Amino acid sequence: VQFVESGGGLVQPGESLRLSCAASGFLFRAYDMSWYRQAPGKERELVAVIDSTARRKNYADSVKGRFFISRDNQKNAVYLQMNSLKIEDTAVYYCKVHHRGSDYWGQGTQVTVSA
Repeated sequence: VQFVESGGGLVQPGESLRLSCAASGFLFRAYDMSWYRQAPGKERELVAVIDSTARRKNYADSVKGRFFISRDNQKNAVYLQMNSLKIEDTAVYYCKVHHRGSDYWGQGTQVTVSA
């Protein structure tokens, strides 16, 4: 199982970013996918989950209405559209799959929101 994440960067409050996570090594279309984040000095937290068919999506309360998770099962990719970014969204963002009893994580992509 491998992931290649991209799309992070430095933005100002109110701006947008779109994160991408390209997956390989497992049957992507059969698995729910998640985005997590970890801010400095804090525990890793769940940001959003999308089921294998993209019919069900769940979000952390802190990002509801601003972040949107999607996936393309033809491209084996999951995305996180982040709008109206806030300083408190600053973190390393990771995609994750729970596959055959184990969690697999991407390498993370840094998102920094700063004025």
